[in-house]
Amino acid sequence: MNEKITVYQETEAKGTLPEFLNEEAGKRVWDFHRSLKEYEATPLVTLDAMAKDLGVGAIYLKDESKRFGLNAFKALGASYAIHTLLSREVSGCPKEEVQAGTVNPAFPGGKGKTFVTATDGNHGKGVAWSAWKAGGRAFVFMPKGSRQCRVDAIAAIGETKVTVTDWNYDDTVRHAYTFARENGYAFIQDTGFEGYTEIPNLIAQGYLTMIQEALVQIQESGRKEPTHVFLQAGVGTMAGAVLGYLANLYHGKPPVTAIIEADESACVLTSAKAGDRTAIGGNPQTVMAGLNCGEVNLCIWPILRDFASFYISCPDWVTEQGMRALAHPEGDDEAVVSGESGAVGTGLLLSLCKESEYEKSRKAMGLDENARILIFSTEGNTDPEHYAEVTG
Repeated sequence: MNEKITVYQETEAKGTLPEFLNEEAGKRVWDFHRSLKEYEATPLVTLDAMAKDLGVGAIYLKDESKRFGLNAFKALGASYAIHTLLSREVSGCPKEEVQAGTVNPAFPGGKGKTFVTATDGNHGKGVAWSAWKAGGRAFVFMPKGSRQCRVDAIAAIGETKVTVTDWNYDDTVRHAYTFARENGYAFIQDTGFEGYTEIPNLIAQGYLTMIQEALVQIQESGRKEPTHVFLQAGVGTMAGAVLGYLANLYHGKPPVTAIIEADESACVLTSAKAGDRTAIGGNPQTVMAGLNCGEVNLCIWPILRDFASFYISCPDWVTEQGMRALAHPEGDDEAVVSGESGAVGTGLLLSLCKESEYEKSRKAMGLDENARILIFSTEGNTDPEHYAEVTG
């Protein structure tokens, strides 16, 4: 395992803007999420003491551990995809059925439906929750080595059936897809591949609520908009969704964007270097379970290829550094509970700004007193035992 951070710089942004991630789509998605009774904008934490210590202008951290009470952002995508799928099926549903309560207005016609997905943890929890909200159930398949605490968290929702396979994440996705097709169930996966693109794109759209909230919160606080955005990637759907929205919003010139991955499964960085989608085989190991994916989402790859500024892979110690720093902040900064896949952006920023061996990368990225960095803490404490071990 490489114990150093790897930084790969791309040329100037280029390519066609992804229309399905434009402002109109964002508004439609946000309106749906605001219709849910569980909806509440997640906090945006400003880490002023950390920013001063690192010599940057500002650090904005979006705390997704508060999303729908599910400890992660993933239900934004799953809920919107399932809502859209069900709405199409019952577009002619009589109004009296809605009033009688036999159809959930947010998830119409979902009663008795079965949904299938593969997950490292948070996405499966989001699908299980959305299926339960719709009056249905979910089959969730998890890769070999999945932590029992994450298995139990998903199985506790409704009538969810969880199976841990003997394969890595990408092969588990293929198995779940086959299982869904053979049984006539709806497959709700956050990665696209040949013949399967519509649902992943709906899930990507679902994530737009997160970036819209953040930009509004920054504006309402009287702060300046971000100059840099750090986005972690497994299959890359969240990163591509946020980057695609920003590319549209800023007319093809988004803020400096770093795509951050676990060192052992850095399929986006590997693909960027190769100039084409390139899979990581075998059984990569990392504490960043949500980022332990070896194949980039087919639908999202063009966005990551054309509009990202930097591709960065990080060993596990980087995210553990971030977890500790957020749990035990300096000065008046607010403490944030951030899990293994959530804290890697913060850990990376600390390393780039404080360690001399990364000075060249820091300067190339423009991380100086004028930089305002937006980071997404995508999950909270999803592995209590490991979190306690890391943060003390």
